[in-house]
Amino acid sequence: MKLAYNVKDKPKFGQLLIFAFQQLLAILAATIAVPMIVGNGMSQSAALFGAGVGTLIYLLFTKFRSPVFLGSSFAFLGSMFAAFAGGVSASLGYLGLIIGAAMAGLVYVIIAIIVKLAGVKWIDKLMPAAVIGPTVAIIGLSLSGNAIANSFGLSSPSISYDPSASSTVYHISLSSGLNFLCAMVTFFVVVLCSVYGKKMAKLIPFIIGILAGYAVAAGLTVIGNSTGNEALKIINFSLFENMQWYPDFTFLTAFKGGYKYGDVGSMGAYIGTIALAYIPVAFVVFAEHIADHKNLSSIIEQDLLKEPGLHRTLLGDGVGSMVGAFFGGCPNTTYGESVGCVAITGNASVITILATAILAIVASFFAPFVTLLATIPTCVMGGVCITLYGFIAVSGLKMIQKVDLEQNNNLFVVSSILIAGVGGMVMTFGEKNIKLTAVACALILGIVTNLVLNRKKDKAE
Repeated sequence: MKLAYNVKDKPKFGQLLIFAFQQLLAILAATIAVPMIVGNGMSQSAALFGAGVGTLIYLLFTKFRSPVFLGSSFAFLGSMFAAFAGGVSASLGYLGLIIGAAMAGLVYVIIAIIVKLAGVKWIDKLMPAAVIGPTVAIIGLSLSGNAIANSFGLSSPSISYDPSASSTVYHISLSSGLNFLCAMVTFFVVVLCSVYGKKMAKLIPFIIGILAGYAVAAGLTVIGNSTGNEALKIINFSLFENMQWYPDFTFLTAFKGGYKYGDVGSMGAYIGTIALAYIPVAFVVFAEHIADHKNLSSIIEQDLLKEPGLHRTLLGDGVGSMVGAFFGGCPNTTYGESVGCVAITGNASVITILATAILAIVASFFAPFVTLLATIPTCVMGGVCITLYGFIAVSGLKMIQKVDLEQNNNLFVVSSILIAGVGGMVMTFGEKNIKLTAVACALILGIVTNLVLNRKKDKAE
């Protein structure tokens, strides 16, 4: 696609702030959702701060050549629950978050060293377009149920594709109908600005769309408050009553004490539990890391796995994740929402991502601002996410255009990934329910199928 701003381009300062705010809106809902889901007093502001710092580290490691934001990873939700479940005190649970993120980040560092020594050609053999294309499509499709549920005002924290979601029938009550109305207003304003907008409108369709949806929701909420009709109260303005005025950083809570570290046996068992909860998930996220960067590479027409190099993106992601968890408790990962925002707006300027990271850090200390963003209704974000997740899915399908599907060896690789992903192939192992997401299972199946069917071809080459 034709980019309005390439990676090294620098928008004017005023425009830069607007573009950064748009990126922040795109990643905000998911970033602050993780601490909300995990609970145990985790701070949304701290998670936002950690995401900003993690992104800065990622940009430094990648030499400011990869325009993507790092946010709280949903893949580690089960791991984070295990950290709190295994601890005998709140402080130990928070310490477990830091230890677990360090272990997961260390996996990235080790893989980065291997990549640096062995190169990336093996990745092209292991994951050609026939594997990566449908996997990227599944990343978008795996989020589709969430986008639709959110459009009806329903919360859907899981990012794993639920096969029952495709057959879910939404009963249209007054409340769900009005939520859907706000979602559709947001959706159509976004797509109309993207397609028919002039200059600035074409570059900030998400801001305009969210403002339009929020305005409709606010109008309905005002009417609901004045008439006492609960169905009309779409925006929860009561969030302003209990604002968190400063980030409650994870490391501060972790080192407050409350646990006798002399009990080596108990501490050793706890660390073992953390390792089993975090390390396997790191390998799953590694696969998604490659898919995200392959997708972003196709958008900016620069192979990020070669320049700045997969070892650098892995180091940036891994170290950024460790530091992000140190402050906010949540391991970070590259965000599909951020990639989708880059693709739809045509703004791949890495300076925009830098400004977004700084804005996230600064915003985390302004409770009214963070709370205002938190009041954006689920249905409004649902309307936005229909476009974002859909674009990710289509980006993967575009990669498949380069694959010769007249060859059965390619056809079965692509079809196996699509069916496994859309069919909801999710697996859990062990007592701690270590989860392989549908995306991970589909990718693994695709890799194995590709190796089996193309073994003779690779041997000949």
